[in-house]
Amino acid sequence: MPTVGSTAEGDKVKDTGSVAQAAPAKQVRARARNPRGEGGRLREEIIDAAAELLDETGDQHAVTLRSVARRVGIATPSIYPHFPDQPAIMLAVVRREFAALERTLSAAVERAGDSPRRRLLAVCETYLDFAGRHPQRYRTMFGGLWTPAPGDGSLTETDLVMLGADSMLVLVDVLTECVAAGAITSTDVSADATALWVGLHGLAHQRVVSPSFPWPEDIPERVIIPLAHLTTI
Repeated sequence: MPTVGSTAEGDKVKDTGSVAQAAPAKQVRARARNPRGEGGRLREEIIDAAAELLDETGDQHAVTLRSVARRVGIATPSIYPHFPDQPAIMLAVVRREFAALERTLSAAVERAGDSPRRRLLAVCETYLDFAGRHPQRYRTMFGGLWTPAPGDGSLTETDLVMLGADSMLVLVDVLTECVAAGAITSTDVSADATALWVGLHGLAHQRVVSPSFPWPEDIPERVIIPLAHLTTI
């Protein structure tokens, strides 16, 4: 699934160590020291803080080492044992959100029962719902707020290349089931999965950035049915 490096929206990030103007001041919360052996908890709190800053500001520049440390209630140097720089924190946010997306889509498949058609529709509807619930995180996942490249701080090509692959596999799997059941007329599942994702992503993105537009109630079906080649049965 195309990911954070896929669009040109947003500038590459270089951490300046200062809080961006877009980030609202928030009282530092007192933080107790983690028990020995629970340093992983601090790592998760750092990721939580970065995600919260994105939710509140919609601005990649609001996520700096200093602003994240202030949100968590730690000194800035305490971040370094967990993340070498700001791009590494952003990557951790994106990885966690893609993992959440894959779990959410897989759960939707299981809840939808045995009908391949219902399973496909559930995946598509759940994808759109996921994007709508955390729009700034979603935009960050797909390059709308953060456009990294290998060489940005500690990032490597390996860090970026497989982001979103598990989520795309869920879509490919349900389309494959639909072909076997005669629910769609696809002759190239991989290509049609990509086309369907492009349609879903476009709709999800536009609903985030154009909330006042009078979207038709059935716009998801108008996107999903033709792109998935669903039969009328």
